[in-house]
Amino acid sequence: MANSVLQSRQGPLWPLGSLAPTPGTPVNMMSLVDPTLVNAPDKVTPGTVGANEYTVRAQQIIIQGMKSNGGNGLTNNTGNVYVILKGKGSNNRTDTGCIVLTVPAGQTGVIASAPMVMNVFNPYLLWIDCDTVGDAAQVTLIIQ
Repeated sequence: MANSVLQSRQGPLWPLGSLAPTPGTPVNMMSLVDPTLVNAPDKVTPGTVGANEYTVRAQQIIIQGMKSNGGNGLTNNTGNVYVILKGKGSNNRTDTGCIVLTVPAGQTGVIASAPMVMNVFNPYLLWIDCDTVGDAAQVTLIIQ
């Protein structure tokens, strides 16, 4: 059975799926729900086919250091998962200047602002990298 790919832009919960990058080659956090990144803030152009009027904003982003267990649920990763804000360096887990959050195997990390505060995060600006082939990040947005 194929994994679900939900388009829950209004939230409040929006699971983005299991992101499994090749170590050293980050994948965009929104790559499963918007493979061409047509709604990324640097790409949104009025009238672009498939683009929404506004890009996505989340009050919280939850990242779990877990991977698929071959269709039988989830199991802990072997290594760390990294959330990256791309800059001018290598833009992967080796560039400590762009790492926003490190999630150890089997743990959960959260990027969040206080409830009802209008500080929000754009998941299109965040990328996922990992230490070990086959590891993944389970990502969920909380839309306020």
